[in-house]
Amino acid sequence: MIKESIKPRFCETDGLGHINNTVVAQWFEGARDPVFKWFTPDLSVKNWKLILAKTTVEFHAELQYGADVELKTYISRIGNSSFDVYQEAWQEDKKCASGTAVMVHFDHQTKKSQKIADATINSMKEHSFA
Repeated sequence: MIKESIKPRFCETDGLGHINNTVVAQWFEGARDPVFKWFTPDLSVKNWKLILAKTTVEFHAELQYGADVELKTYISRIGNSSFDVYQEAWQEDKKCASGTAVMVHFDHQTKKSQKIADATINSMKEHSFA
């Protein structure tokens, strides 16, 4: 598991006084940086090796301004060229949101998926969702 703690910003709240639902997807994407580095260590967009095929977010409880949020990132499935990143957002010991991003190892020149290297798969397995 990869953990990251963030402090919600006031501008991320909505008219109802809780964190806007569109913000969670942005937080999840930001928390995937360590995953991105397995494929593009310098995070150079000129050498980017991934595409996002699908993303889902489920809301379990409201997230509030004024309390830190812990983002937990796991690898929940590994295929030949694609994998799933499962993530959770926790606030005050409560799971408030969860989601999955389906990522594809991709060659942008040939516009084709690529097999994930064994070394990368080993790194991914260290963060498996049990």
